[in-house]
Amino acid sequence: MNEIKAISKFPAGVVTVPPSKSQVHRAIICALLSCGKSQIENIAFSQDIMATLNAACALGADYRMVRDSVLEITGIGDKSALAGVPPVEIDCCESGSTLRFVLPIVAALGIQAVFTGDGRLMERPIGLYERVFAQNGAVLERASSGVSLTGRLNPGTYRLDGNISSQFVSGLLFALPLLDGDSEIIVENRLESASYVDMTIDICSKFAVCSQSEGYRKFYIPGRQTYRSAEVYVEGDYSQAAYFLAAGALGADVACAGLPSDSLQGDRAILDILRKMGAEITCASSGEIKVYTAGLHAVEVDVSQTPDIAPPIAAAMCFAHGQSRILGAARLRFKESDRLRAIAAVLTDLGADIREQGDTLVINGKPSIRGGQTDSHADHRIAMMAALAALRCDCKVTLTGWQCVDKSYPQFWNDWERR
Repeated sequence: MNEIKAISKFPAGVVTVPPSKSQVHRAIICALLSCGKSQIENIAFSQDIMATLNAACALGADYRMVRDSVLEITGIGDKSALAGVPPVEIDCCESGSTLRFVLPIVAALGIQAVFTGDGRLMERPIGLYERVFAQNGAVLERASSGVSLTGRLNPGTYRLDGNISSQFVSGLLFALPLLDGDSEIIVENRLESASYVDMTIDICSKFAVCSQSEGYRKFYIPGRQTYRSAEVYVEGDYSQAAYFLAAGALGADVACAGLPSDSLQGDRAILDILRKMGAEITCASSGEIKVYTAGLHAVEVDVSQTPDIAPPIAAAMCFAHGQSRILGAARLRFKESDRLRAIAAVLTDLGADIREQGDTLVINGKPSIRGGQTDSHADHRIAMMAALAALRCDCKVTLTGWQCVDKSYPQFWNDWERR
């Protein structure tokens, strides 16, 4: 049975946000495929990161901590001793990044594997891979026990629908350089979360692997490339910082450290959104960012490129004067929860005026809302959203399932309640 947490303390002072989970996933993948030893500096472990690290070990990599927050990974090079042996089992836990990044890599290496996962992971879309793998030499099959993979990818043309998840493009950008010939990815429809693809290309380049983008519609990937070991420093995570930055807009005296202003992270857009709502923001050259409360007003925000910051945006909108809308939110239905529905349900539980309208959220702001009891829907970002909304609740907020933040940010409650 889930324990109940009373949310009665709020952030203050300077919070050093955890390292970017998206960058850590990508750095581990590149280090796995590299020859020799790579180092990833400024790393923190969550359930999602451990899923990717354990997947790397299942494929033959090894790792150790060389000093605080510095991880050393010994890679497998571009070949694996596991090719031709009985299927390898890879447990992705609840990590969509792990599943979508590692699947094409295993297919490129010709390794038989069975992928398993927890929660809603195996319900999340991977149909794009089923189709393009079948067209290019590998077979992906769903079963009650998970997903099985056989065969080996061939170089060629890979056509993907861009409006489901950019993780499919990133997964192929990791894998296709390993093949014996050149390949291309053709993206049909608009590529959503394109900034994450930029991040993939950037981190691959640090490991000496290149690809070229033609306006996010076509990617050229030379074959026969070799990942080289590298040292990578991971910057702070804007996706996690968004809750503290929005807390500043709602009145908390808190600043975030470790956030570079020139980051490729798409969720850096939280700063522009809060400014648009009327908040005041200062950015120090040291990477410390502080948001000051102001009279927030209603806005419309399209989150198709930045779905992970929809929960803190929605919480802030609950207290903005007028009617706000969150658009482009269809992909939120395929997260750890139906996140679009969960946002509406939790904020409604607490007294907000919010409703779903197709794949849009419509929110009428109030100076404060009631508070009370609600549930995390087993979704880490929904639990953090409830903590944020509690800042402007008239009564205490109690939350069941609060431990789910371990998926991405195990230290969240310590940071949120630290004075």
